[in-house]
Order: sequence, then structure tokens, then C-alpha cells
Amino acid sequence: MYKYRINENDQAKAEKFQKGRIDAFSDIEKQLVDVVKTIRQAKIETIAYYRDNPDTFAIVYGTDLIQDYLNDIKILLTPDKDE
Repeated sequence: MYKYRINENDQAKAEKFQKGRIDAFSDIEKQLVDVVKTIRQAKIETIAYYRDNPDTFAIVYGTDLIQDYLNDIKILLTPDKDE
């Protein structure tokens, strides 16, 4: 059996890698806050559009697609129970 020793350089690389992965979550959280603001604005614009055009069936924003993307994100963040 081979034994692998982690030298200081490898450990520093691993720590840097792990820090980057963890910091990415903070970036994602910031983006999600921006998305919430954008969604609120889109809702307001949609309400205004439908008030001005009460007989329309127009789609102002693609909410079905947005919901699909959000569901995909939830799936990506769900731990695999087989592991």
C-alpha cells in the first residue's frame, strides 16, 4: 500500500481551494438578494401591465422558466442520499 503524504504546499493549495469554494456561497447569496429585488420589480411591472391591458393574455416575464431554474437550483443543493 502506498502512503501519500500531504506536504505543506499541497495543504496550502487545498486550503486556498476550499476557501474559494466556501466564499462562492457568499457570492451566490448576494446574487440571490439581487434576484429577489428583480423579481419584486418584475411583479410590479406585470401588475401594472395587466391593469393597463385587462383583456390580454400576454406573458410579461417568463415565470414558468424562472420556476424551473429555481427548482434546478434546489436539486443541485440537495445532498445525494445514496452517498
